[in-house]
Amino acid sequence: MADTTDFPELAPYTVPLDDTEILSRFRAIARQGALRHALPGVYGGLDDDFGALCQTHRRLGETSRDPGLLLMLNAHLWGAVFPLLLYGSDAQKQSFLPKLIAGQWLGGHAITEPACGSDVQAMNTHAERNASGFVLNGEKRYITNAPLADWLVVYAKLDDKVSAFLLGREDVGCAFNADGKLNACRGSATGGVRLENCQIGAERLLGKPGAGAQMMQKALEYERAFVFAGIAGIMEWQLDEAIRHSRQRRSGATHLGRHQAISHRIADMKLRLDTIDLWLNECVRICNTGKRLTLASAQTKLYAAEAFLQSCLDTVQILGAAGLETGGVMSPLVQDAMAGRLFSGSSEVQKNLIAALLGTGDAYRGGL
Repeated sequence: MADTTDFPELAPYTVPLDDTEILSRFRAIARQGALRHALPGVYGGLDDDFGALCQTHRRLGETSRDPGLLLMLNAHLWGAVFPLLLYGSDAQKQSFLPKLIAGQWLGGHAITEPACGSDVQAMNTHAERNASGFVLNGEKRYITNAPLADWLVVYAKLDDKVSAFLLGREDVGCAFNADGKLNACRGSATGGVRLENCQIGAERLLGKPGAGAQMMQKALEYERAFVFAGIAGIMEWQLDEAIRHSRQRRSGATHLGRHQAISHRIADMKLRLDTIDLWLNECVRICNTGKRLTLASAQTKLYAAEAFLQSCLDTVQILGAAGLETGGVMSPLVQDAMAGRLFSGSSEVQKNLIAALLGTGDAYRGGL
């Protein structure tokens, strides 16, 4: 079991958190270096690898039991930090990365729109060039970290091709808001971005013009590969709780776990958790060798999302009414697991992607 003393500020919560408390938890993990893994020391990273990142995220999950916090962390890393590291200019890296890695700034990325999800060709947010740089107009919705973020990587069409831009909450014509707040992953803040003639300088373009679709795909590959590293920690805690309950609760002349209806569910939970670990280890291996993980990340996300939901349902079933008690964490985790099938691309999107990479099926145009 993970050492839960690693993150003493992240004791599990039983009531909804306000924005101040959510940010406080983010700053707490930043102070302990949880944002520094797999990043170069020149910008404040630890010069270690993705295996260390997964281990830290797992401890965070087991300690906090908070998928929202983990989603917040992953949106920050894969949505803002790594795109800047991979595509940013030297000036952008020096200006943004040290503060993002230290947790002084909270970041994320804005892709989804009210009428557009994974189909980037349907994106309506657009940018136009002018003498001062770019003017952006449009709206994003269901964006993790948006209400609290200092900076977001916002994707918009420029000359009919998707490009990426660095937008700050102080930019005139740019409003980070709580529109579209979700009743899931409550340890994070979800909202939107409204852009109304938002003027930014030319230096805010991230990467080359028209390279946004490639950048999104790369960011989502990382996110899909590792967003469940922390949730695996939650699943390990769930498994421990299910075993504990099955041993303590009596049913007839024996304890609950002696019944196959219960023991088989627990066996399935263990199998799912260990299989997720195998997939995570494969993603770590691929990333550490510098190879693309398009297929492996889609497989990891698909399997882990479905496994988390089923294990949440199994845990509630094993605990019975105790799993539905007001103020408990088990039933809210079911809602969080439903969200897990949707964020970073739904389970159906992952199946489309896997089929397309195998040369079969139809991946819809421009889909992520």
